[in-house]
Amino acid sequence: MPVLVASDLDRTLIYSAAAVALTMPDARAPRLLCVEVHEARPLSFMTETAAQLLTDLGDAALFMPTTTRTRKQYQRINLPGPPPKYAVCANGGHLLVDGATDHDWHARVLARLADECAPLAEVQEYLAKTADPLWLRKQRVAEDLFAYLVVERELLPEEWVKELAAWAENRGWTVSLQGRKIYAVPKPLTKSAAVREVARRTGAELTLAAGDSLLDADLLLAADRGWRPGHGELADAAWAAPQITALPERGVLAGERILREFLRDCRGTRPA
Repeated sequence: MPVLVASDLDRTLIYSAAAVALTMPDARAPRLLCVEVHEARPLSFMTETAAQLLTDLGDAALFMPTTTRTRKQYQRINLPGPPPKYAVCANGGHLLVDGATDHDWHARVLARLADECAPLAEVQEYLAKTADPLWLRKQRVAEDLFAYLVVERELLPEEWVKELAAWAENRGWTVSLQGRKIYAVPKPLTKSAAVREVARRTGAELTLAAGDSLLDADLLLAADRGWRPGHGELADAAWAAPQITALPERGVLAGERILREFLRDCRGTRPA
């Protein structure tokens, strides 16, 4: 039976220049491979060692990118290794099979959202009414499923985020602050539901996962084993679960470590 490896991408396996967090002298820094270009500029990176590990992982397991990115944003990424047969986009709102949307899955997601949480329009209205132009830079809707703001993080009041989270909680939504973005996402819109569906389809008996944000918590809990890096919302909250390993590495080197852990488990070489 295949091993299913479901991993978040941004700040888990791939990193922007601002997030690589290299602390060694420049002459000892690892070589980086660009894996995403946007508007003719390099945007996301992994180490060359991580790129080789990911290529090896693609041969050893069923690797499935599992991201909050929209389909368009995901398709900008050019990961090394075999093209993934399955990918999860929009935090579980879209399941891609050989690069194409599974429309039956998307319809099931929409039905759950209609039944279980407040509509997107209500959340958009609240954000537009309460966000301060002093720190708000952009307000966006992703795939007509959830909303996010781009903010000036140093000007963002913590109290506003807490108030938004409490307001959203009462309407069946959750809030996640990741770098300069604040996500408002319906609670039924989860990565874990899509991962369970792929595990069912493929007959995978072992699921491994990694992620750094609160939106990855359900993904990690759904896995048999999981890892989180030493940065991100989960690390900041000291979030823990029995089957989850908290890694000390931060930044792009955490992505390399996560891939080593995936491969070790896939190959059955983990020490007892």
